[in-house]
Amino acid sequence: MSHPHPELGPPPALAKGALRVTPLGGLGEIGRNMTVFEYGGRLLIVDCGVLFPEEEQPGVDLILPDFSTIRDRLDDIEGIVLTHGHEDHIGAVPYLLREKADIPLIGSKLTLALIEAKLQEHRIRPYTLQVAEGGRERIGPFDCEFVSVNHSIPDSLAVAVRTPAGVVVHTGDFKMDQLPLDGRLTDLPAFARLGEEGIDLLLVDSTNAEVPGFVAPEKDISGVLRGVFAAAQRRIIVASFASHVHRIQQVLDAAHAYGRKVAFVGRSMVRNMGIARDLGYLRVPPGLVVDVKTLDDLPDHEVVLVCTGSQGEPMAALSRMANRDHQIRIVAGDTVILASSLIPGNENAVYRVINGLTRWGANVVHKGNAKVHVSGHASAGELLYFYNICKPRNVMPVHGEWRHLRANAELAAATGVRADRIVIAEDGVAVDLVDGVAKISGKVQAGYVYVDGLSVGDVTESSLKDRRILGEEGIISVFVVVDSTTGKIVGGPHVQSRGSGIEDGAFRDVIPKLEEALAKSASNGVAETHQLQQLVRRTVGKWVSDTFRRRPMILPVVVEV
Repeated sequence: MSHPHPELGPPPALAKGALRVTPLGGLGEIGRNMTVFEYGGRLLIVDCGVLFPEEEQPGVDLILPDFSTIRDRLDDIEGIVLTHGHEDHIGAVPYLLREKADIPLIGSKLTLALIEAKLQEHRIRPYTLQVAEGGRERIGPFDCEFVSVNHSIPDSLAVAVRTPAGVVVHTGDFKMDQLPLDGRLTDLPAFARLGEEGIDLLLVDSTNAEVPGFVAPEKDISGVLRGVFAAAQRRIIVASFASHVHRIQQVLDAAHAYGRKVAFVGRSMVRNMGIARDLGYLRVPPGLVVDVKTLDDLPDHEVVLVCTGSQGEPMAALSRMANRDHQIRIVAGDTVILASSLIPGNENAVYRVINGLTRWGANVVHKGNAKVHVSGHASAGELLYFYNICKPRNVMPVHGEWRHLRANAELAAATGVRADRIVIAEDGVAVDLVDGVAKISGKVQAGYVYVDGLSVGDVTESSLKDRRILGEEGIISVFVVVDSTTGKIVGGPHVQSRGSGIEDGAFRDVIPKLEEALAKSASNGVAETHQLQQLVRRTVGKWVSDTFRRRPMILPVVVEV
């Protein structure tokens, strides 16, 4: 098994007749999925998603793939193939189209409807090409065939990309639910046919590669949900991803069976479920769904609220309910259902929300105490079956953290794929398919790009480090006025603290040290402002560290007169 190492340099110019596959996100992480295919000087992108921030990224709203490696080649992009409508696969599209708005988007009916609604908010009208399973489209030099796959959102597709260099299949996110709610199975005969034709490189969803066996059918949740509905005495609040149409369908079915009305809460939930209903992917009995404003007229035992926030997102509806910062107030006897998985890294945030809800008297039902979620990703048993059907010549695990990628690689090896034909890559690593063999050829820049409010890319790792220090250790500001000629103190020092846990009065002990250090500096002829600021920072920082064992941010302000 080949894998990258830090010493990799930029890849060489692509050899004639070769295909280059470069993931810019989604490898080594759950989210930010984006893969660039290059052949004959032309580019095809598969997915363009976001990653949601973790606690150590304070103030960040979204994390995008790094477009810098393709920014000078936007005219070479033939199109963006979107495998399905989840945010980690489509969420970054608006930010790429801001740089070139006429890049065509290729996807299924529901996927395109979801991204078009998102792009409306960004005032972008995209060029789109709607495709369906079994369809085949020539996109520049890329001959793309689309294959039905089952996932936790309808209309998901895998894509087979044919070029003279060979056949590459990208599964997108998939599982093999044999009893899907919409009757749409993963098209195993199509994958078998592609396997007989010869798959030169197979990019495979790795998310559940560590989980043995097969994923339970989505329908298994139905009985559990109905049991919760039967026992609930007051309101029921369900938190789910805003695009999990199959899960919401089961909530609607249970509400209808128990005589409850349903209201959607949150802009993305209202928008996405409206799209799914209008396109026929969500079956809504007449009169079942009502506006949230009418809920006050209904008794609690007839109410179901469906909202976002299943991952503990601080601004989502459920988190705000837990913090008493939402118009809907949780009261004793309410039932809250978290009908989704726990994305790695979100555990603390989710349990914080669960504790907040429980504090107000809610009965919280989640994956840990009831079967209210099944995964949308194939487990190890399904992946083994899939490899045996596809019989790929080369394998590249995608979509997962390092442990998932490694586990997926071991499954491929167990089915007979040669170890030297299994490529474990990471974001930015270019993999070239030459003469039927896939090998790592180099590495391009593929770091995190942070969205903070309206700014994109302005927040750096350095500024995030400053934010973490501010959040954890606080800030100490020091104000000094010095003579511009001699460097001697003519005012101050004045020291103030915020969030450091140190009382302002304690700084009386450091002022003599500051005065001594500045006087010595002046006697040595130092009067340059920056040098004096560094001296103040070192003096106060050492005193705080020695006295309190803390490392707050020191902000020195030296004014010359």
